[in-house]
Amino acid sequence: MTTVPNILVVDDDEELLLLIKRFLERYDYNVEVAGSGAQMDAAMARRNFDALILDVMLPGEDGLSLCKRVRSASSSLPIIMLTAVTETTDRIVGLELGADDYLAKPFDARELLARIRALLRRATQHQTAANHLPSLLFGNWRLDLSKRELRSKNMTLVPLSSGEFELLLAFLEHPQRLLTREQLIDYARGPAHEAFDRSIDVQISRIRRKIEADKRNPEMIRTVRNAGYIFTMPVENAP
Repeated sequence: MTTVPNILVVDDDEELLLLIKRFLERYDYNVEVAGSGAQMDAAMARRNFDALILDVMLPGEDGLSLCKRVRSASSSLPIIMLTAVTETTDRIVGLELGADDYLAKPFDARELLARIRALLRRATQHQTAANHLPSLLFGNWRLDLSKRELRSKNMTLVPLSSGEFELLLAFLEHPQRLLTREQLIDYARGPAHEAFDRSIDVQISRIRRKIEADKRNPEMIRTVRNAGYIFTMPVENAP
């Protein structure tokens, strides 16, 4: 029997919440809505969710603060931020805080559906692949595909957001090759995803801070000016 995904949408626009809820339920999602951080906390205390849709502009604790708090408690929960169309800064900050994706308002509900499907599909695909390839080794690091975890040589757990996991995995699946931003978006998020250059840069910066010995002079993920990035380390399969 197929499990129906649980989606939590947090926005203070009641009309928008109702529209999103009705639309997603037509596609067989269980949808719960919240109008504030307090309501979000109550919903997350009641049940587990497969994805969180989070507006930046909220009364009281704003969406960026909530994103940071949720990410500190859950490394793998997919988070899509809803931002004002002109607020590029909010998108960058949201990604810095661990959001996996963003969608600018106003948006087409079908685009939101596509983003949700892409995040959940990638998680499912890699969970299936993990049964055959549990871990990837590079340098002093191990990426466990079954648990979607990154651990150091001494087994210290380093939290990764869902987006960071997908992006790091894209590098590990294509080591020592030049990858453009467009290719990275394709590998990590799917070919239908609209490119926002800084989103990839921001998430690569976050990954570097976690795996590089010297964050100011990264050796594992090197930037090729005006071209893209190269993951320089050899990658091995491990049981």
